[in-house]
Amino acid sequence: MVSAPSGRGGTAPDAQRRIRRNRWLFTAPLVLLCLLGAVLVWEIVRGNVAEASRGDWPWRLQLMSPEPLASLLAVAAGAVLARAQYARTVRPALGWRAEFVAGRLPGPGKDWSVGVLNGGQHNVVVDHVDYRLVLAGDPAGRPGEDDGWTSLTGVGERLTAAGLRATVDFRLVGMGAGYPLVATGTYETVGVGVFSKRFIEEVRAFYMRIQVVDSVGDTHERIVQCLEGAREAVVAPVEEEHPAEEAQPVTAATPGPPAARTEPRNDRPPA
Repeated sequence: MVSAPSGRGGTAPDAQRRIRRNRWLFTAPLVLLCLLGAVLVWEIVRGNVAEASRGDWPWRLQLMSPEPLASLLAVAAGAVLARAQYARTVRPALGWRAEFVAGRLPGPGKDWSVGVLNGGQHNVVVDHVDYRLVLAGDPAGRPGEDDGWTSLTGVGERLTAAGLRATVDFRLVGMGAGYPLVATGTYETVGVGVFSKRFIEEVRAFYMRIQVVDSVGDTHERIVQCLEGAREAVVAPVEEEHPAEEAQPVTAATPGPPAARTEPRNDRPPA
């Protein structure tokens, strides 16, 4: 089994990152705080101007009295901090898990099964999912590039053109916009796909880019390399084999019934 924790930090290609904030719940309080801060600076500068100059323009312009300005500034600062704290609380923790399992695809071998999960404390909703396929003969490229990303239908058509068969060499699970990733508090995953040994041999990398929206309207993204770890020896499937036991020649004598007595017996009475 292979799993990758989520989180920011570093430049890992599959690291979770916030790509968009809600403009009303984030931008509006921040703009209000900046405006009130500018008014505060103006009032401070105006208060330090000489009394004789306050009758001249523009120093005679008083935007707001100090008491309500201080109250509004405190409220705006509190709203921005509260929003930031709440956004951190409801922030999802997108992760993935993969392992070799049996019985998912036709054939006697085990197949590579991949799933994603939300390890955060609150539910999120899928906004967009797309894929990027790199075959064995293709250049590696960078997983974060915008070129090469396609829909589930597009990646299925390219896999079919490469000679890989659906439900035989691979099985993909579609997740559309609006699909909820529930924060169950467990390690139960939502399936992404199952891939056979032939798929792993003929496909160099298979990326899934998933974007979700949390409770405050922020959009988070994570890129998952679905075949990462599938070629590692430490997670290779252990095929259970039960060879027929060959009959071994018996080399030791087995106990049998006692041999019959052959010595003569004299049962005649003495004369």
